[in-house]
Amino acid sequence: MSFTDSQLARLRAETPACEKLIHFNNAGAALMPDPVFEAVTNHLELERRIGGYEAAAAASETLEAFYTGFAALLGAEPGEIAFVENATRAWDMAFYAMPLEPGDRIISHASEYASNYLAFLQLAKRRGVEIDIAPSDKSGQIDVERLESVLTPKTRMINLVHVPTQGGLVNPAEDVGRFAREHGLVYFLDACQSVGQIDLDVAKIGCHVLSGTGRKFLRGPRGTGFLYVSDEILEQLDPPFIDMRAATWTGPSEYQLAPGARRFENWESFVAGRVGLAKAVEYAQEIGIAAIEERVTSLGARLRDSLAAIDGVEVRDLGQRKAGIVTFDSTRESASDLAQRLLKAGANVSVAYRESAQLDFTARRIEELVRASVHYYNTDEEIERFCELVSHGT
Repeated sequence: MSFTDSQLARLRAETPACEKLIHFNNAGAALMPDPVFEAVTNHLELERRIGGYEAAAAASETLEAFYTGFAALLGAEPGEIAFVENATRAWDMAFYAMPLEPGDRIISHASEYASNYLAFLQLAKRRGVEIDIAPSDKSGQIDVERLESVLTPKTRMINLVHVPTQGGLVNPAEDVGRFAREHGLVYFLDACQSVGQIDLDVAKIGCHVLSGTGRKFLRGPRGTGFLYVSDEILEQLDPPFIDMRAATWTGPSEYQLAPGARRFENWESFVAGRVGLAKAVEYAQEIGIAAIEERVTSLGARLRDSLAAIDGVEVRDLGQRKAGIVTFDSTRESASDLAQRLLKAGANVSVAYRESAQLDFTARRIEELVRASVHYYNTDEEIERFCELVSHGT
């Protein structure tokens, strides 16, 4: 399914900033569409008028729709979904709940995100777990054919970043899922950069845990995230901390965990954000995730090709399959300087630094790259103008 001119015009009209800037920083935070912004601000206005607790009670149906909406988006059950304040904390809640013991081993990959790997390092110190780095194939993605080379009798889990923060690579999540199932491993998928731009189905992927954020390709508000935990492993996980949302105090010396994934939630949360994220999921579903994936992939490919044609610019994305994140550098100016120059010219990008991708960037001897990330509301004309701006400094 392709976007029609009228559909694209409507989507851009519901994204007012499109009139004034080129927003190629969707991997950082996408622009909220009007319906999502209005859902958040209307709830805040309701809190102001009638009180926070009362507004939450009035929004109870919408708050429940958060769970059914994400379940439909991911092919999960509503009880397997939790609201968490961001993707990292969502991932942390599941990871630190794993019953890992001294000598247990975790498989990671060079595409790993900083926050995840820091957690590995902390548990290596705290519990004596070991970390194994899965090999990459010639394209830079995880090499599923050689995964057995890092498998040991003490391997307990594998964590895969679906789309890394530092490039457009899309790791073969389903192939890794089959490997994990064959070898009895718990499989975590970090979908922070893929949910909202790639059609995800947890049953097809075969993951036990999936985490993500609201602010990126789902176009939701900041301070929102979600966690999927399969019923299959739920009882194996002991939440690292609980409160009266995650559990019920059933007696002076007793408690009972909440059913399903809600045992990973906090009682206090950004209710307006939850309302907004529920609306963002509804908005994406109305457009169609498959259609979004097709358009974002196409725009990403065009941007990659257009940048590669500029003298002095090198596109640095890895992987056989690529998404809407495009990373590049220039021989004429640093990534940081180029990003600042683009910002002043009305084009938003971000910079991927070595500190966020030590395994990948250290191996490739990269310190920083410009990260331009497109979304379905971006256009071919914006890509052309963006490349003119980049070329101006070369």
